[in-house]
Amino acid sequence: MRKFIIDTDTASDDAVALVMALRQPDIAVQAITVVAGNVPLPLGLQNALYTVELCGADAPVYAGCAKPLTRDLETAQDLHGHVGLGDIGLPLYGREPADGHAADVLRAVINANAGDITLVTLGPLTNVALALLREPELARRVSHCWIMGGTGSGHGNVTPTAEYNIWVDPEAARIVYESGMKMTMVGWDISWKYATFNAEQAAEIRRIGTPLAEFVVDIQPTLTEYSMTENALPGFDLPDPITMAAAIDPTIAEYKDYRVDVTTGEGLERGITVVDVLGVSKRAPQMRVAISADRAAFVEMLKRCVS
Repeated sequence: MRKFIIDTDTASDDAVALVMALRQPDIAVQAITVVAGNVPLPLGLQNALYTVELCGADAPVYAGCAKPLTRDLETAQDLHGHVGLGDIGLPLYGREPADGHAADVLRAVINANAGDITLVTLGPLTNVALALLREPELARRVSHCWIMGGTGSGHGNVTPTAEYNIWVDPEAARIVYESGMKMTMVGWDISWKYATFNAEQAAEIRRIGTPLAEFVVDIQPTLTEYSMTENALPGFDLPDPITMAAAIDPTIAEYKDYRVDVTTGEGLERGITVVDVLGVSKRAPQMRVAISADRAAFVEMLKRCVS
């Protein structure tokens, strides 16, 4: 069994990614750590707990940081709905997370399984950065870290050049990017190019007819509207699930090694992932960056997970 930790700010695309991991027969999710991001922390916790319950899984869910390291939280509830799962009336209340803070859980689980943990981050990197600040040598004990964040090429989705997960806590992202972990960045460019679903493609997933197939489509209405009106997409896109798919099966994407820096300024200088494609900085690459993906393989994996 492969051992995963998933760090998430659970909203509609995160929930689909959780389904994919929890339904993999060869993956044991050791912990789900929740960070504030898409929605405030209490909502993200309930969304994660509900998704785990829906999957019939027993992965423990832990509360983490309720705000970025040094900034106020700016959520993405305009994308994902007030509660984060499309505001479709799901019973997202009353469930209790496991005891312990996410940063401490990350340290404990990684240290107990040194060299044998795949870390998948689906939200702002606050929890991971805090764990690394407390124990910098933790970085070399992670087998590999898959980061949904930034853009490998092209435009952003919060500013013209910045993607939300990095933008919301750029100080945390910089700590992680400079930590020395073995890392792969799957940027938002991979999602809008290879993981966007128009109405018919979404209906094809829903027609599988299982509760999980209906769930992963039904929670997308607010994201669909936002994606079509604000991001010029033909439907909703799934950045977290395509990142999870690559973590599950790395052959789903193609990669190149680059030096990637994170800007921590304000305004247009906030949260940019600066990818040194030509190597002009003469600094050694520290990040593997996804440059393309196999959409058919991704969709097939998604269908298999909800069937």
